[in-house]
Amino acid sequence: MAEVHGSCDDRFGAVRDALGQHLDGDELGASIAVDLDGERVVDVWGGYRDEERTTPWTEDTIVNVWSTTKTVLSLAALMLVDRGELDVDAPVGDYWPEFSAKGKKDVLVRHLMSHTSGVSGWDPPFTVEDMYDWTTSTERLAQQRPWWEPGTASGYHANNQGHLVGELIRRITGRTFKQFVAEEIAGPVGADFQVGCAEKDWHRVAPVVPPPPMDIDFAALDQTSPLFRTFTGPVASAAAANSPDWRNADMGALNGHSNARGVLQIMRAVTLGGETGGVRLLSQPTIDLIFREQADGVDLVLGVPFRFGIGFGLTPSAAVPYLPEGRVCFWGGWGGSLIVMDLDRRLTFSYMMNRMAPGIVGSDRSQAYFEAAFSAAVG
Repeated sequence: MAEVHGSCDDRFGAVRDALGQHLDGDELGASIAVDLDGERVVDVWGGYRDEERTTPWTEDTIVNVWSTTKTVLSLAALMLVDRGELDVDAPVGDYWPEFSAKGKKDVLVRHLMSHTSGVSGWDPPFTVEDMYDWTTSTERLAQQRPWWEPGTASGYHANNQGHLVGELIRRITGRTFKQFVAEEIAGPVGADFQVGCAEKDWHRVAPVVPPPPMDIDFAALDQTSPLFRTFTGPVASAAAANSPDWRNADMGALNGHSNARGVLQIMRAVTLGGETGGVRLLSQPTIDLIFREQADGVDLVLGVPFRFGIGFGLTPSAAVPYLPEGRVCFWGGWGGSLIVMDLDRRLTFSYMMNRMAPGIVGSDRSQAYFEAAFSAAVG
């Protein structure tokens, strides 16, 4: 079995073993971290940063975590809610007046946070590179019409949620999302997490390895559908995540860089009543907002059933049936990274990797690791 490094409570040995087995198979490099009741019981890593298997994945290796970034984005917005600076039931236009244009005056903050705003991508033409220009990309979102009636259904805001919620954060605090995370979240709680990636850290980044092509025949789709418009505005590029321009950008939906330990250190605040690293980020009433269901049905973009609360996916979810029911919220990143906050069992699970699997949320690998962790936690 492949060598796995780090620490693992004896009770959670099956997690270490599962990682070792997958590193002998479909995994290239990865890290897993688990917190149970405030104690980090798993912090393991192994494999390689590169496809040539010349550079080991080490304790401080970080990787682009794709949409797992959205969980930190939602946490940041909830922190402003906790401070009384943001109201999830208020119109977005109260904070960002220009956004009220073109039939969006009734779009609420919680619609942005739950993928129900009707603005799940950019009208064409729009490229990945266009996302790097914050001013132009947010202005274009403000001038769009919704693609469906806001609040009536979810349509995953795959690429642009970071621009939508991030602009609210900027309007309220005067700081970019990247700055807010560094100064208000990652820095204070001691987490190795950053939006984008500073050049001084590029030497420890594991480049992402693209997944197989998505099994979608775009030519056969209705070009007015939210699915087509979201996935072509812009067309996603896994390879772009390995570029300097991507790493320099501020994209709260897509370009967080971290590892399992870094994401866990932040997001366990949700599981543990609002506190992590000796710092209180949220109060319990604000955490409770997460579980206000906003949508439950087939997502107009992802094409599978999801339940969304305010800022996170909720269980039970047919798309990730291996996650337990109860006060459980989660999300993950393209290729399989996953962060799960199980408040009932005070369990936080985090998995980040560089070889991307098929699918949008979760993978066979993330399922195997989570099931091993959950079994140990409840056994």
